[in-house]
Amino acid sequence: MAASESQTATETMKLEVFRFLPDEGELPNFQTYEVPYRDDWVVLDALNYIKDEIDGTLSYRWSCRMGVCGSCGMMVNGEPKLTCSAFLRDYYPNQIKVEPLNYFPVIRDLIINMDQFIDKLGEVKTWLIPAEEKSVDEGEYLQTPAQLAKYKQYTMCINCMLCYSACPVFGQHPDFLGPAAIALGQRYNLDSRDGGADERADVLFSNEGIWECTFVGECSEVCPKNVDPAGAIQMAKVTATNDWFKGLLMPKGKKKSGGDQ
Repeated sequence: MAASESQTATETMKLEVFRFLPDEGELPNFQTYEVPYRDDWVVLDALNYIKDEIDGTLSYRWSCRMGVCGSCGMMVNGEPKLTCSAFLRDYYPNQIKVEPLNYFPVIRDLIINMDQFIDKLGEVKTWLIPAEEKSVDEGEYLQTPAQLAKYKQYTMCINCMLCYSACPVFGQHPDFLGPAAIALGQRYNLDSRDGGADERADVLFSNEGIWECTFVGECSEVCPKNVDPAGAIQMAKVTATNDWFKGLLMPKGKKKSGGDQ
């Protein structure tokens, strides 16, 4: 074994982890654990070590460990992070503080209640509403690479909710639709196969929708997939403004929300 590997095996790091066990009537608190330091470990590996080797009562969500499922989002030293992508080496030798995502109710330890976020996705109708219904026999809904490029960036969202924990507007106004829900609304509004933009308009263009955003931009800064929800919101504001002016100039004309397709 190389000297560096032997040394690494004896080194340790400390994690200060948020604990909340409502079934036991305990108040929220922090508990410190000491874990082995390995250069290739991420924070999620350290949490798994704690649960497997030290304290099996620790609760948190994770699934793929590949930055795809979005379920392991937590606050790491005060920043929203996917714990499967936050390497221990970026914090070593300092202590790491791990907390549940900001602005969400906590169910237990590092597990948040996602119901409000899921409800908002339903309000926005974040699914394809075909502009023209076709039977299976009629074949696929086709589009060109250029049409795909208009919205592809927004398809990368993994619903990790890091953007919500970075958004001060959501922190102050929980009714705000939030970055991810609006970006996903834009994803479908810009899809050439979709015809549901008008159905989404009342929700997206409401006071709790795009107009609540003050363009702080932190949502785009923390997004692990470079979705740029802040940009999506500003694009939607332009669309809403154009629709409003069209309504003044052509009150009897038929106008389509959601941008040109």
